[in-house]
Amino acid sequence: MTDDQKLIINEGPVNMLNELVSSMRTCKSFYFSVAFINFSGLQLLLEPLQEAKERGIKGRIITSTYLNFTEPKALHKIKEFDHLDLKIFVTDKEIGFHTKVYIFEYDDYYKVIIGSSNLTQSALKSNIEWNVEIISKPNGDFIENVRHEFDRLWQDSREASENLLKEYADFIRDLPKKEDTPTLIFEREDYITPNRMQKRARENLERIRSYGEDRALVIAATGTGKTYMSAFDVKEFEPKRLLFLVHRGEIMRKAMETFQHLIPNNKDKQCGLFTGTEKNIEADYLFATIQTVKGHYHRFRPDEFDYIIVDEAHHAAAQTYREVMNYFKPKFMLGMTATPERSDSQSVFELFDHNVAVEVRLHEALDDELIIPFHYFGITDIDAVDLSDVDIDDIEEVTKRLKVHERVDYIIEQMLFYGHDGELRKCLGFCASIEHAKYMTDEFNHRGILSTHLSGSDSAEVREQTMNRLEDDKDPLEVIFTVDIFNEGVDLPSVNQVLMLRPTNSPIIFIQQLGRGLRRHEGKSFLTVLDFIGNHKRTFLIAIALNGSRFYDKESLKVAVSTDFANIPGSTHIQMDEISKERILSQIDQENFNSMKYLREAYLEFKQFLNGKTPHYLVDYLTYDGAPDPVAFISKKNHYLDFVATVEKDDQLKGLCIDEEFDKALKDLSKRLPIKRIHDFVVIRMLFEQDIVTLNEATKEIEKYIQTVYRDTVIHVFEAINHDFFDHVKKKHAFKMAEFDGVSTLTRTASLARLLQHEAYRKYLEDALFYGILRYEREFQTIDYGIPHFKLYEQYQMVDAAILSNYRKTHSAFRGSGLLKNGKDFFLFIDLHKEADIDERINYKDQFIDRRYFQWQSQNATKQISDTGQDIIYNEKRGVHLHLFVRKYRKIDAKTEPYIYIGKGHTVEYSGEQPITTILRLEHEVPQNLYVEFTEKV
Repeated sequence: MTDDQKLIINEGPVNMLNELVSSMRTCKSFYFSVAFINFSGLQLLLEPLQEAKERGIKGRIITSTYLNFTEPKALHKIKEFDHLDLKIFVTDKEIGFHTKVYIFEYDDYYKVIIGSSNLTQSALKSNIEWNVEIISKPNGDFIENVRHEFDRLWQDSREASENLLKEYADFIRDLPKKEDTPTLIFEREDYITPNRMQKRARENLERIRSYGEDRALVIAATGTGKTYMSAFDVKEFEPKRLLFLVHRGEIMRKAMETFQHLIPNNKDKQCGLFTGTEKNIEADYLFATIQTVKGHYHRFRPDEFDYIIVDEAHHAAAQTYREVMNYFKPKFMLGMTATPERSDSQSVFELFDHNVAVEVRLHEALDDELIIPFHYFGITDIDAVDLSDVDIDDIEEVTKRLKVHERVDYIIEQMLFYGHDGELRKCLGFCASIEHAKYMTDEFNHRGILSTHLSGSDSAEVREQTMNRLEDDKDPLEVIFTVDIFNEGVDLPSVNQVLMLRPTNSPIIFIQQLGRGLRRHEGKSFLTVLDFIGNHKRTFLIAIALNGSRFYDKESLKVAVSTDFANIPGSTHIQMDEISKERILSQIDQENFNSMKYLREAYLEFKQFLNGKTPHYLVDYLTYDGAPDPVAFISKKNHYLDFVATVEKDDQLKGLCIDEEFDKALKDLSKRLPIKRIHDFVVIRMLFEQDIVTLNEATKEIEKYIQTVYRDTVIHVFEAINHDFFDHVKKKHAFKMAEFDGVSTLTRTASLARLLQHEAYRKYLEDALFYGILRYEREFQTIDYGIPHFKLYEQYQMVDAAILSNYRKTHSAFRGSGLLKNGKDFFLFIDLHKEADIDERINYKDQFIDRRYFQWQSQNATKQISDTGQDIIYNEKRGVHLHLFVRKYRKIDAKTEPYIYIGKGHTVEYSGEQPITTILRLEHEVPQNLYVEFTEKV
């Protein structure tokens, strides 16, 4: 075997952790020498360490006390493995210890990884780390030197005896008392800077206000810093008077403390409370509960407050809030919420004029490091629990089958094996029913783990007392088993372990339960999640919940599962055992995500989550992380209203669709979803409010949403609304909303004016518009993508290229060919897997060479000497832009798949003709995660 080297960095599925795990699973022995080991890193290796033990593979580990960074808890855990020998290099002031070397021995070679990664979660998964892997022959000079040095360190290190570990643990425990310097850094309000979410929100709030808007909404999970964000904005806005409205008293006091920290009294602003017992009515910045303000708001002038903040703004649709909000006329009103749920009357989006300054879902929060990472372990449930023939909505039967003593022992065994961050266990266990929660409580208490249970039937006082007990380090309570009250809106920052003990039947609930432990807390660096995965028929919902809404198709979801969700950002780690993984992959294979059966189940599951309330509007699906994508419902029917009417068998809803013009109008808007260009919907929204829209008015309105607006694009939008690019068939079946005079004015049609007079018609049409705009803002933000208006790694259909490049011929011509053109813009539509029975390009060898280079073959008829051939071969010289759109499969489950835009390429090599084979250098290296999705075979 020859020597070989490679660089290992942390990038998606290629990271130090995966390299260590794969090496441990194939070697015959291993030797680690790392300066630092903490439990966050060790926990990620527990399963491969256990597998090595079962295979009889031994290992030696050296670590150090250097800088007191190694955690005693990690050392104790290593000592539990009798196939591992552990030694500790005890450092002093003169000698440091900073090695990071991992040695793996095989039958005929050694693998040595030397670099910068210690055994910590961030070093193994997310930090910027450089590690060099070297493959060496067993008798080479290099490996001889490495082994010799390791042996020398082994001799110089001390046995990890119980006495030594106790001494070190005692030293670490007492360290803060021995330090003369304070553990907190000196902070002044001037030095506290916004995080990425807060900065993004601030910029967007400024932009929203600059266009005359006087209210906006911020959507972000609990613990992501919404209150700090609002304080930063207030600091810049400098209102003379502020009202901060909350739903609960404890939130009010915490909010005031935050503002006092960032905007102290020496800034000439006094903060005060307005409560039932304390009314500091003269305070500049007043913090109050809605209950108190409701009875006293007439003591203030309507314009008393320049700036009003409504916390937990999803309550704002309630009558108590609306009465207060309608009375006051501030210069600006900011709403903040974790879940913008709809009330019976209206949505929170409507209350804040559909202006969303920022929206942060689970994946974004992880990426922005607003919450702590989680380590998820999917563990196959015991054989004694058989859910294969039960309806998981049959709670009574599920509860009966989960109440197994053997299962309780198994759960505790896994809890002890995987452990948790920190010294004290602070655990939430999510159960199938109250009966199940009581059973688990009794069984845990019987086994010496102090536990209790809570449900919606317990009083608010009991719930608060119990939660305070779990938060109190002096209270011996370790576990709260619960059913339905910790899904949302409950703040338990110290929770470091979550048990999923019920079958997952809702991605929304799964994400909400997971989120209960993700709040930052002193002494907690990650959350441990143990999910006991049964053999029920909808296990695959776990994969949908964990992967979020980003998977492009069924195949991508399978790749995510097989690669342990490498797309999850940061140090978060997802690991399923092989049985669970195979079970989920099999279910995904068998499930048709486009079938009416599946879509009906997804809809009814969402409706059940809403306590049986029919979700009439598309905007309802923007409310919850993990909600189904309603565009899938639209693709099955003419529009969402048609889908709901069909599933609900609602004759009244079906009756609305009898109006042919309304049906056409709603279908026209719905079939454009999700929109890839916001301009059209903004202009149509204007037509809902005014008879005539000019180019200048439209441009100004679109600038509220996009950083740069091109006049030619606005003209193209006017032409598109005028149906200039429709063929005769489409014109016959489409609904015309406005007439364009060909110069500068768009005039609303009488047909649209008639529909808008009908309250129900208008509501459904506006819902499609608002959904399109809000979803666009979430996915595209305010970025100017130029012309063509393409975002990297976004999904597109062929016709989108015509729309987004301002193509001024019939747009229906944009289909059926691998190369389409609009002037100097060439659009290459590429299927990586050819389908022999339907694909005339079956012999074409289109493929990724690596993440930077792509091999593409032209159409069969293309010669090098032709104009098209010359444009392709010399594209840079001739000013031709080659845009690449790639998809893995043409169809999945009989549905045509979209393409993924991977940017522009430039021809660097070419050969042959009819077809011409080209090597294209991509302007943007394809991200590792996406590259794996394109190339991985599952």
